[in-house]
Amino acid sequence: MKTFCLEVSGDFACFTRPEMKVERVSYDVITPSAARAVFESILWKPAIRWQVTRIEVLKPIKWITLRRNEVGAVVSSRNVQTAMNSGSGDLGLYIEDERQQRAGLFLRDVAYRIHAGFELISNAGENNTHGKFFDMFERRASKGQCVNQPYLGCREFAADFRLVKDASAEITPICDTRDLGWMLHDMDYSNINSPSPRFFRAELKNGVLGLTDMEVRG
Repeated sequence: MKTFCLEVSGDFACFTRPEMKVERVSYDVITPSAARAVFESILWKPAIRWQVTRIEVLKPIKWITLRRNEVGAVVSSRNVQTAMNSGSGDLGLYIEDERQQRAGLFLRDVAYRIHAGFELISNAGENNTHGKFFDMFERRASKGQCVNQPYLGCREFAADFRLVKDASAEITPICDTRDLGWMLHDMDYSNINSPSPRFFRAELKNGVLGLTDMEVRG
């Protein structure tokens, strides 16, 4: 599988730990699913599936505590259904009534080098070839084009990106080795009605998180 390399950076990032029910607490590094989303923001097609193979941490892991205003409710699906059936209804959500202030432990001043490739799905069609999408992604990434703005965990934490042609000529990852514990790998959509999270034991070795040889558990 041919892989591409992107350097991704931003002022803040939050890759939320799912075990934290109220306050947002980030993982130490970007998760594979968040890294995959960066590639999909540049090129997403129904015929391809991106797979992240390697993540390199380029800046020391630093933290910041922020307090933010969030909306603590969503529009009721029952109200939406009633409005659709009757043709009228109040679907407004008043922020002043639902505002909540929450603290979060986020990452700051982050930079990663992400390696990923894609595979064609089994029914991609004759017109969809690897070469077609290789050229399409390389052209878009080199020009800084994207379908939607890439972000680092939360949409308000926008990410800058650039295509890396030769990773060996770039700066080396940080000299940091640590056990990151169980980390979210991705969601399993084999049961479309009830997707389930998959986790893996993450270990940072000299600033590199390898994703090719790992055991993923539900």
